[in-house]
Amino acid sequence: MKLFTYDAAPNPRRVNLFMACKGIRLPTQQVDLRKNEHLGAEYRAICPRCIVPALQLDDGTVLCDGIAICWYLERIHPDKPLLGVDPVRQAEVLSWDHYIFGDGIQAVAEALRNGHPAFKDRALTGPDPVPQIPQLEARGRQRLAAFWRHLEEHLRGRSFIVGDSMTLADIDAFVLAGFAGWIKERVPETLPQLREWHRRIEESLPQSA
Repeated sequence: MKLFTYDAAPNPRRVNLFMACKGIRLPTQQVDLRKNEHLGAEYRAICPRCIVPALQLDDGTVLCDGIAICWYLERIHPDKPLLGVDPVRQAEVLSWDHYIFGDGIQAVAEALRNGHPAFKDRALTGPDPVPQIPQLEARGRQRLAAFWRHLEEHLRGRSFIVGDSMTLADIDAFVLAGFAGWIKERVPETLPQLREWHRRIEESLPQSA
């Protein structure tokens, strides 16, 4: 197997932290997004969607969504489960993962890609040019603020997002908190449950990841 990634980006970081927590090491190749290597012919032949990370299996199969990569690695490395310990918990983790990505990570991406000049004509990921819509920057920030409030309420009386141990849901929300810094946002001071959860997860994650 070989992992194509770009360590600084949020979706690769989700997978990197997942692997670090499980003690998984894979051969990797950096795909420099700043140099648009993900849009070049060489990488398009591997991942036509031009996104990272992408996991190329030994038989040539390519998985190019973070959740799919984590699910596959969980199946072949079941120790230290991070996707839930039973069917109900697994479904809850997947539900939260979808919510965190759609209403959190995508909200930050919406604000970033529609407001920063570096993303001119790159408002969406993928091979095709997409023009920015400046109004979506403000909407992205509003969506993020709403997501933080909802997570604050969910965390009342809970140490982790799902169950009684860290899962991919916690990893994803932690990565979201860091990604929010790209648009100069942070976990609000007014949300104590969320800030305590963030501190606890930060202390629990491998420091080398």
